[in-house]
Amino acid sequence: MPAKILIVDDDPNICEILEFNLLNEGYDVDYVYSAEGALKKLTDEYAVILLDVMMGGMSGYMMAERLRAENNHIPIIFLTAKDTENDMLTGFSAGADDYISKPFSIREVIARVKAVIKRHPQSPKNERKLVFSNLTINLDTKELDVDGKKITLTKTEFEILVLLAENPERMFTRENIIDHVWKETPYITDRTVDVHITRLRKKMGEHASLIINRPGYGYRFSV
Repeated sequence: MPAKILIVDDDPNICEILEFNLLNEGYDVDYVYSAEGALKKLTDEYAVILLDVMMGGMSGYMMAERLRAENNHIPIIFLTAKDTENDMLTGFSAGADDYISKPFSIREVIARVKAVIKRHPQSPKNERKLVFSNLTINLDTKELDVDGKKITLTKTEFEILVLLAENPERMFTRENIIDHVWKETPYITDRTVDVHITRLRKKMGEHASLIINRPGYGYRFSV
């Protein structure tokens, strides 16, 4: 079955252009003109949401935050004219998987959609997975599969891996990682983060290079 995409934008022209081109790519496409309408229509059959940020009523950021608060991890790609670095950081903090600035190229949108769907393939059991070549992270079973082998991770290692992998190419400082993974644990040092990532990389084997360290900045997951 073709992947199903939900477009959420209050501009009918944008909805129609995206629908036409995505249908030509073989996708099953629906669209609505508001976040409120999207929340009513949304089911787990959708593979990705193309979500406008600035709409009348509930904003795209608010809708994304609401879905993530409800533990709904359907992939979200923001489409927005707000393209400053702070806007992008806000989008990723709200739970975006990708962020495309308007005006956009249709070819770019299609390429981004394909990349996100590839990273988040749907399964018959609706398991939530992140897939990067021969490395698969199962968000439901909390398991890592490397080259067909199940790899045991500690809870902290898994949370670090998911944080980075769900936000590919985003740079996380050690302080960011501490805030996400050790929320209620005092006195965690930068060295603690480095040690856990070193162990995680070792378990990832040949895929360790997916986690990149940029001295003076932090870590990012490169795809």
